[in-house]
Amino acid sequence: MNDALNTLMQDSRIWQGHKQVRNRHPAESTGYTALDNQLGGTGWPRGALTECLLDAPGIGELQLVLPLVRQLSHEGKCVFWLNPPHTPYAPAMARGGVDLERIIMVHPQSHSDLLWTLENCLRSPVTGLVLAWPGKLASRDIRRLQLAAEAGSNICILFRDREFAGHSSPAALRLELTAGSHQDLKINILKRRGGWPGQRCTLSLQRTETAPVSRTPAAHGARAASQP
Repeated sequence: MNDALNTLMQDSRIWQGHKQVRNRHPAESTGYTALDNQLGGTGWPRGALTECLLDAPGIGELQLVLPLVRQLSHEGKCVFWLNPPHTPYAPAMARGGVDLERIIMVHPQSHSDLLWTLENCLRSPVTGLVLAWPGKLASRDIRRLQLAAEAGSNICILFRDREFAGHSSPAALRLELTAGSHQDLKINILKRRGGWPGQRCTLSLQRTETAPVSRTPAAHGARAASQP
């Protein structure tokens, strides 16, 4: 019986809330030590979905992902932006160290096209990161995207309305984002791998002209850079 139990406990599919599992689940640092610490010393999960839940765009969510976008773009990986509510300010991203040649914006015309594009981007070996604003998603759609992220070992961050915070989701990481004072971003961890939820931190983003601030509504077909 003990041997069988030990074998079961070694299975990476078994969640053990009291143990760190950072070595079993690859992740990329968020670029913010305070947030990485609250995530058990890991970061954005690779081969999985992350949900960032917020009331409205423009509270610092782009600055939050900027270190990851910068890192992956310089590793030669494509960073896809699907249906962003505004066109990010390309000169600011360039000043922030992002390789614009690796930034690709896509605006699918229908929900089915969006899911198809998301799935294929996540499965592609040229992809490093997918940022998407998908609107309402069914649980089966999220599971489908999770499988695609696992297949491509890519990072996917979905920006969704905070009204979905109370809904169940197969996403590996769920962050509730709210604006604080002095351009701070408050983060409440609703779900994470390898640990209990409920951790909180506040990031002083100090958004400046180097932040990828959204300047104008995104037009259909707009691109920050052409696909290499």
